[in-house]
Amino acid sequence: MDETLTEAYERLHHHGPEFGGDEEGNHGLTNHGPMAAEVIVRRGLDIDVQRWLDRYIPRLAELPVPGERITESTWRAALGDGRRVGDWTAYFSRQLAERPWRQVLETWWPRLLPGIAAGSTHGVIRVSHAVRVLSGGEHGPAAVTELGYGLAFWAARFRTLPGFTAPVGALPAADALRGVPRLAEQSGLIAHRLSRLADLPGWSKALAALRAPTGAADVPALLADLVDTATLHYLTHGQGSPVLLVHTATAPNAVRHVLPALPEGMWIPSLVAAWAATAAITAAYSPADPARPPGVSLGADPSAEALDRAASHYDEHVIKFTDTAVDVFERTENPDALAAAVRAGQLIDSPR
Repeated sequence: MDETLTEAYERLHHHGPEFGGDEEGNHGLTNHGPMAAEVIVRRGLDIDVQRWLDRYIPRLAELPVPGERITESTWRAALGDGRRVGDWTAYFSRQLAERPWRQVLETWWPRLLPGIAAGSTHGVIRVSHAVRVLSGGEHGPAAVTELGYGLAFWAARFRTLPGFTAPVGALPAADALRGVPRLAEQSGLIAHRLSRLADLPGWSKALAALRAPTGAADVPALLADLVDTATLHYLTHGQGSPVLLVHTATAPNAVRHVLPALPEGMWIPSLVAAWAATAAITAAYSPADPARPPGVSLGADPSAEALDRAASHYDEHVIKFTDTAVDVFERTENPDALAAAVRAGQLIDSPR
């Protein structure tokens, strides 16, 4: 594993998964440091990772101290309890010390999928970035530890979506996403918004409308279509919530990159969960009316220029979303994917 990323993980593992919180477990913004560092290193962005962390780490909360031990017989009671992040971190540290990381992932992925909305989908995203490192071959203990931290955050912030219905329809992702109804009152924290989805007219029907896979072999293409659609949707709707709406694309892309590490029997439930997450964030944050921003010219090597712009912008959300948008562009050759990444940089304030 790259030495720079190892050092980044080691620094970040002294800190918690969020920017702040209170004794009741109410969280602030999520720690994107490990995910952004992985993208910076993998994409070779012109960013000094240690200097980036010098700015970022002081904003993070302290690493929560474990309290009550979680066991195989008590974990269900601790699921979704944000006050027990420290307990979950200790639990997964033990699990990963005793078993190969793939076994731990295969055990916990299906348990956690119903709560994919955890921490605004950052649980699954953090796990995915760690899995990409671990699947790449050579890696050190810091990468295994990082997977444990991601699983711990996902478990602690586990949240099921109300009114959930699995896809049984025939619509491609673009048509299905257009059919997702929007909350009339888009206010409050994400937990408050998602709790109101069950009462949203047409919500369950819209979830069911997506084309259902006939088998596991359909899943990679359907997930790619969902990522492509959500990325392009950001271009015209990202102004509704510039930060939250990037996750309509980055969450299913995270799931897509974990698929090769999972048994095929888990692929269809993974697609179903990814679609539910994208639809939920769209319903809670996306405006009904699109806006077409000015055109973007990115030169002879548009992917490289989009990544350079993200590096110059310096924000973790822009970095992660651009990573996904480049995936989409390289798969589809649709320039609007990179335009969406540029749009994110225009809508989200640079920390510089």
